[in-house]
Amino acid sequence: MKDPVYPYASLRDFASKVFLAMGCPADQADTATDALLRADLRGIESHGVARLSGYVRLWEAGRVNAVPNIRVVHESPSTAVVDGDRGLGLVVAPAAMQIAIEKARVAGTGWVAVKNSNHFGIAGHHAMMALKHDMIGMAMTNASPLVAPTFSVERLLGTNPICVAIPAGNQPPFVADFATTTAANGKLEILQRKEQDAPVGWIQTREGQPSTNANELKSGGALIPLGSDREHGSHKGFCLGAWVDIFSAVLSGANYGPWVPPFVSFLAPPADPVGEGIGHFFGAMRIDAFRPATEFKAHMDNWIGRFRQARTIAGQEHLVIPGDPERESEQEKIHTGIPLNPKVVEDLKALGGRYGISLN
Repeated sequence: MKDPVYPYASLRDFASKVFLAMGCPADQADTATDALLRADLRGIESHGVARLSGYVRLWEAGRVNAVPNIRVVHESPSTAVVDGDRGLGLVVAPAAMQIAIEKARVAGTGWVAVKNSNHFGIAGHHAMMALKHDMIGMAMTNASPLVAPTFSVERLLGTNPICVAIPAGNQPPFVADFATTTAANGKLEILQRKEQDAPVGWIQTREGQPSTNANELKSGGALIPLGSDREHGSHKGFCLGAWVDIFSAVLSGANYGPWVPPFVSFLAPPADPVGEGIGHFFGAMRIDAFRPATEFKAHMDNWIGRFRQARTIAGQEHLVIPGDPERESEQEKIHTGIPLNPKVVEDLKALGGRYGISLN
């Protein structure tokens, strides 16, 4: 049986009304909705409307400020630290990325570290803001500690995603958006809803043994860094996750490592915080600060074009350029609609019922 499909406009209207019901100003409700639905459009269903009720629960628990005073608390000509005032990360992140873009206009590059924020959705949405300005965009965030570093059984890092978005000319932009774990926690949540096992290499038991139980985290298990084990390079995934954590939080003054507050509202944040909220890091690089933008984009076209011509292994039609699957998904779903797991639909209808909002 196929999952029900909802028009993008219907889901956008529903989500926007939920954010308004939380007390978000209209412009911020629009910003949050755009960021949330971008995940569904791009095929990253783990970070789309399936998370909407989670944001609401955080607000109900007093951990999200629906009307934040997002402000710069420290800056130089090319850098800034932004205090998100416990706002929705879906709102704080675009505001911080815009500051990075404005600094890049003046200084050539802009770098913004954020503290006191919350979960910001997909990194790609924020990094891609730079593309229309002929800039390279970068976005990263730390997250709830669900990941055991190589050789550890302690959960000390989050899935800590990274994205870089690079404009091209005639070719679509290069957009590499990925977690620094073998799989994001949201993918486990999808498997749980489908009652399916996880592939080997995604998670480990509380004793550090491989597991395929999609519910393993509930028993004290952990996600595994990108690479899955030491022999396959998990120490490199650990390094990437640590880099994100340090740039996002140690640099900004947010919580890091095991002190990052959990996304789920039923778990209280650590009683001994080392910073404020969740941390993000953004970068914008004006291409013409390095070479003429038209020249660079022509060479990006050449780079992408050559890789598209790569000889491939048997059974593989063509090489996939980072950003291709997500772009193709977005182009399709904006017209055909977004499929939702029945359990997500049930959750959204229950959420809407509490606030008098219909999901059509």
